[in-house]
Amino acid sequence: AGACIGLDDPTSRPGRRVSPAVVHSRLTLYRTDRGLSRRELADLVDVNPQTIGFLERGTYSPSVELALKLARVLNVTVEALFSLEPFPTLADQIGTPGHGRS
Repeated sequence: AGACIGLDDPTSRPGRRVSPAVVHSRLTLYRTDRGLSRRELADLVDVNPQTIGFLERGTYSPSVELALKLARVLNVTVEALFSLEPFPTLADQIGTPGHGRS
């Protein structure tokens, strides 16, 4: 699970309104796993701590540059942090009865 962020489709034709895609985020998971506060992470990627909060709550979509900086600082791939598909829940990943795998 993670936050969801709206993202415009840059491949759409001009003048044609496309529903924004949803970007799912695991930023909070990786940040807390590394023992970093929002302020500490923000300082490492040179943004305001509020930006980290917006990303974690899903109210802001990161630029490519910011996504790459966050991935580098957290030592994960961009795909581990952000996805167009929902991330599987922990229960689904470990096969907890009643969730996902049987």
